[in-house]
Amino acid sequence: MNNSFINKNFSNSKPEKLDWAIIQTEMKSKLGQDIYESWLKKISFVDEFSNYILLSVPTRFIRDWITSRYLDQILKTVKNYKKEIIRIEFKIIEQNITNETNSNIHENNENISFIKDSFLKYNRIDPNKRFENFITGTSNKLAYEASIKVSENVSNYNPLYIYGGVGMGKTHLLNSIGFELKKNNKVMFISAERFMYQFVKSIKANEMVKFKEYFRNTDVLLIDDIQFMNGKEAMQEEFFHTFNALLDKGSQIIVSADRAPNKLSRIQERIKSRFSGGLVVDIQKPDYELRKKIVENKIKELNSLYPEQVKISNDIQNFISTEITASVRELVGAINRTVSFSRIYNKMPNLTETKVVLKDLLNLAENKVTIDLIQTLVCKFFKISKNEMLSSRRSRYLVRPRQTAIYLTKILTSKSLPEIGREFSNRDHTTIIHSVKTIEKLKEKDPEMVDNINKLKNQILYNNKENEI
Repeated sequence: MNNSFINKNFSNSKPEKLDWAIIQTEMKSKLGQDIYESWLKKISFVDEFSNYILLSVPTRFIRDWITSRYLDQILKTVKNYKKEIIRIEFKIIEQNITNETNSNIHENNENISFIKDSFLKYNRIDPNKRFENFITGTSNKLAYEASIKVSENVSNYNPLYIYGGVGMGKTHLLNSIGFELKKNNKVMFISAERFMYQFVKSIKANEMVKFKEYFRNTDVLLIDDIQFMNGKEAMQEEFFHTFNALLDKGSQIIVSADRAPNKLSRIQERIKSRFSGGLVVDIQKPDYELRKKIVENKIKELNSLYPEQVKISNDIQNFISTEITASVRELVGAINRTVSFSRIYNKMPNLTETKVVLKDLLNLAENKVTIDLIQTLVCKFFKISKNEMLSSRRSRYLVRPRQTAIYLTKILTSKSLPEIGREFSNRDHTTIIHSVKTIEKLKEKDPEMVDNINKLKNQILYNNKENEI
């Protein structure tokens, strides 16, 4: 009796395992339905151990994406329910999705060709981004007119290559072209990153014939952010042949990038030559007149949605038009923030309140942090050369400065892990993650490391103008 009583109590005292469904529900609430459906829904709970949990995902691609973007938030949510959990590990458990994928590819009868699979249902054509609501000025007039011409007459300019900085309206123009041409043509609109994903997936599934047929059987191919193909030789080879096949059959190709063709790094010369052989147009930073027009138009649009709730004075509109100069996207973001303030507090914000609401955007131009600047200042601080830091040598006096520079790049810029890796002599993104975690651990027990990081951060953020070389 005593033994059974003890065993019964022992089994009753055993802690319950984490309820993964609750975690998923909370993550959906925190990060939104789109992110949940695209990524977090793919996570399955495998097992729980004394201080960590084991989760599974279908592919390395999904694991790396979740690890680099959402892992901290997932762990934080888990710790709210079980404080003893201090880390999360992932296991790759592949799912058989081939049949599901094949059955879905042709289920849509529209003239839009896009890839559907169990990971992401993907169609980038947005009916809200059309020529009618693209606001033009001297900085984007040429790109706009060229896009109109292509929409009226396929193969008018082939290829059409549009380039410009982040948030300037390149994707809006590509979307507008696709929206117009899909009425009478088979249109494929995809990002370079997504093209790469489908290419790798097709190789693994031994379905390259289907991949080739899929991308070459289209009337119009729109590829966004082509610069992300850099360094991927096998994919560039396939893209080159797809490009030629489409030109030979008279299909229209439209490409966007963040720089001119001759400035693309680690892209095959023959591909850059093909791009340069078409019409190359750029979108420059919006001038004051265009910014003013965008502000007025956006406020007018919001007024129609929320009558009597949007109160922004002409002085504030002029201030935003004058001060937010980096990109159209930031300009629209500034308007949305200011309008939200007006609606929440039911008052017209004054200049001081507007500056507080937009403080990070107003400081953006002053605190332009680049990876090159971070590398330069870290090398100067540790008294080593940049060539030494970027080399493959693993001497201790080089490893710590290198990890420090990578850590500062991660926390002070918005660059992705692969982008950071490329700037540090093409190191793998797992190396970047390891460097960041190493510095974070050192900061917990080494006051000197904390002091060094703070000194470097202050130099980078507040003295960058005098340190630029």
